Amino acid sequence: MSPVSVREPALSVVVPVRNEAGNIAPLVAEIEAALQGRDFEIVYVNDGSKDGTFEILNSLSAEHDNLTVIDLSRNFGRRRALSHVSLDCNAGEIVGLLGPNGAGKSTLLAIVSTLAAPSSGNVFYGRRTATQIGATLRSKIGVLSHDLHLYSDLTARENLIFFGRLYGVPDAESRALAALDRSLLAERGGDLVSGFSRGMRQRLALERALLHEPRLLLLDEPFTGLDDASTVSLIERLKELRSAGCIILLATHDLDTAEEVLDKAIVLRDGRFVGSESDVRGLRKRYQDRLRAAVATT
Repeated sequence: MSPVSVREPALSVVVPVRNEAGNIAPLVAEIEAALQGRDFEIVYVNDGSKDGTFEILNSLSAEHDNLTVIDLSRNFGRRRALSHVSLDCNAGEIVGLLGPNGAGKSTLLAIVSTLAAPSSGNVFYGRRTATQIGATLRSKIGVLSHDLHLYSDLTARENLIFFGRLYGVPDAESRALAALDRSLLAERGGDLVSGFSRGMRQRLALERALLHEPRLLLLDEPFTGLDDASTVSLIERLKELRSAGCIILLATHDLDTAEEVLDKAIVLRDGRFVGSESDVRGLRKRYQDRLRAAVATT
């Protein structure tokens, strides 16, 4: 059903899916009376609620309080990169994606970021899919991938200002200077990125991903190329973001570092879910044991 208002809705109203096939008019009238003229949209859910009921949500918080992946698969021709993967992440949680090369970690992050579409299955941002939320969803997602998405012929400061303006960040120049300070690159802000080491570019790209203060942060091997001091700084930054209520989904091979920052871990192999770890202490051994068991059963 189309939104009741053609303007960007301020509120989402969750209605049991069975009402969609029936006469919705009486329920809409009741919702309008409850909201007293405020904009809203109808979101249908199949959660077992009774007909004739509804729930009013604040759309901003509802969309980013949790992330749920349900039975997700992705095919590339005859090759299946992901096969029936499910997981959930909550606000204020750092969840690790573990697995060997080719396990499907990057594919999963690409789908969650809305940069790739699943072949089957669903991703819910709160109660809604990306299609239901629309383009505004991307304004709340930050992505750090293998491709760092930096322009080598621009300076570090110019890169951050450019992306800040692209995100619609107010006062992009000041935000860029603050980001350079956080990444310990303030003295190199006027230098071309082409002259940066991999670790310096990695730090700059993380700040690029955080400029617009996303609520969902997707990181693919964020510790690549970082020295010990930068790794410690990144761990502390991720902990701050967790405390601020961000959802962080992080793919990594660095299990020792992962133990310091993850709340739980999801293990993938050959595109399939192998298991999850809610206690990340001694993660390396349990991870290796899970992979050995998965190999033994194939």
